[in-house]
Order: sequence, then C-alpha cells, then structure tokens
Amino acid sequence: MSVERNSAPEAPESAGPRPLRLTLAAVLAGVEGLGLVVGGVFILVMGIAGDADDRQQAVTGGVTLIVLALLPLLAARGLLGRRSWSRGPAVITQIMALPVAYNLLRADSMAIPGGIVLGVVAVTALVLLVNQETTRALGIRGPGRASE
Repeated sequence: MSVERNSAPEAPESAGPRPLRLTLAAVLAGVEGLGLVVGGVFILVMGIAGDADDRQQAVTGGVTLIVLALLPLLAARGLLGRRSWSRGPAVITQIMALPVAYNLLRADSMAIPGGIVLGVVAVTALVLLVNQETTRALGIRGPGRASE
C-alpha cells in the first residue's frame, strides 16, 4: 500500500503572465532598495573620508541603510517571482517610507523634492500592492476565502 503525499497546490507562477501592476510594484520596491544602498554607501564613504569624530556614527548609519535595503530588495525579487510572502515586506517598506517622506517635506531645504518623490512612490506602491489583481497573482486569499 503506497501512501501518497499531499502535493502542494499549483504555484501562481504558472497562472499566466505576471500582471503589469505586480511588475510595477516590484520595480518601485527595487528602486527604493537601490536608493537605500546608494544612500548608505554615500554616508559610509563621506564618513570615512570626513572628520574622525563623526566616523563611527557615519559608518553605523551607512551600514544600517545598506542592511535596511535588504527588505525592499528581497521583496522586489519575491514579487517578480510571484511569491505570496513578498507582499508583506513590500507593504512594510512603503509604510516605513511614508513618515520619512513626511519629515523630508517638513524640512526647509533641498530635501522637499525628495520627500515628494518618496511619498508618491510609497503611495503608488501601496495602491499597487493591495490591488485585487496583484493579490490574485500572488495567490493571496482574503479573509474568509481560505476554502475557495
């Protein structure tokens, strides 16, 4: 008597082409991740080349930004691969970006355009991530729909 293993349900990857909204959400998350890497490297280089008093703080800040970049970069990769787990980190990234954008907008400096861009990117990505087409492509079921 052979015991059959429960096979996993068919992955969403084979459910047709990736929706444009999902691709755009992945691109926006990837751009945010790359922006964090660039900012982290910039702070790191400026800190190492600058004053010795600020060196430790700059290195810590730069490394922190580079490590934080992993969240949106992994989310972007997961979204492109249609992995359902990737929506959570992508949404968290956008929610974390909104207060940063707000603080940049409140600054009286050249940071205001950066705040505008970051705010628009975060809100756009959130709209794309909660879109029904995107959730369907990721194989995410809403509450009360577990048996469908």
